[in-house]
Amino acid sequence: MGLKLPKDYKDKLDIMETQIAIKKLKDYFELRLSRELNLSRVSSPLFVLPETGMNDNLNGVEKAVNFNVPCLNNKNAEIVQSLAKWKRMALKRYGFSAGSGLYTDMNAIRKDEELDNLHSLYVDQWDWELVINKEDRSIETLKDTVEKLYRVFKDTEVFVCSLYPHIPEILPEEITFITSQELLDKYPGLDAKGRENEAVKEHGAVFIMQIGKVLSNGEKHDGRSPDYDDWELNGDILFYNPILDEAIELSSMGIRVDEESLDRQLRLAGCDDRRELDYHKMLLNGELPYTVGGGIGQSRICMYYLRKAHIGEVQVGIWPEDQINDCEKAGIKLL
Repeated sequence: MGLKLPKDYKDKLDIMETQIAIKKLKDYFELRLSRELNLSRVSSPLFVLPETGMNDNLNGVEKAVNFNVPCLNNKNAEIVQSLAKWKRMALKRYGFSAGSGLYTDMNAIRKDEELDNLHSLYVDQWDWELVINKEDRSIETLKDTVEKLYRVFKDTEVFVCSLYPHIPEILPEEITFITSQELLDKYPGLDAKGRENEAVKEHGAVFIMQIGKVLSNGEKHDGRSPDYDDWELNGDILFYNPILDEAIELSSMGIRVDEESLDRQLRLAGCDDRRELDYHKMLLNGELPYTVGGGIGQSRICMYYLRKAHIGEVQVGIWPEDQINDCEKAGIKLL
């Protein structure tokens, strides 16, 4: 995407006010999320062993950061890239029943990210997962869950704007649902990011469904690993970001694969070798709960609600020297 420098950018809060606001915002959102979806907080791993199959390869090209562990016979451990698979194992281990679930703080390093306004090397998000019955693996369940999440987002905006009246409310009353194919049909001359930008400019908040499958133009809207989301029952929550005049993705989520969809997607993705991993064997044998879940970017929601131009204004990171200099000239104060 590249760095964007908004013209005449003026920060809504100074650095200390921003730090205080981040704490209040995160506390409110986390509590509201847990109540809306009936989630209990649990601890989660920072790293896993790759042979368990529990780490994610995201779009299939990112390489997990790994390190050698001498006390484990020199095995390599990997920093998690997401917790989509680990959460289903945890739900089984802790004995969660349908209608209840967990959430946790997920921290990761994604060394292959291209650094810009929305992307950093460090990922901090709330990962959540909710147990459902197999018969509830449907578009209706997916939409109902998205609408519950959207209520959390709406309430959080009201909370933040009540603390800082000079930050106006901008979210629409309802979120708009559209499939990736419908989006392509509507904007055939644009690439995926261009289509997303037009959608959020029109609707303010959208949930783009069915990400990972091949569309009529022979391309995917975006990549998705074949072994956590069901490509027919997933999607991304995107809002219009008025500071950057483009879409900002705040959550990727979906109903997770069952035995049939995992079998199909492994075949389509050419990943049949994963069938021998412990996690995948359990899934194919029907030994794990059926779930819906996702991740919600913590720094990104802070960036969105506090009307920041760069994720580095709410998250400490490292950036290319030229990006630091350009941001400083544009009034963007990176932490």
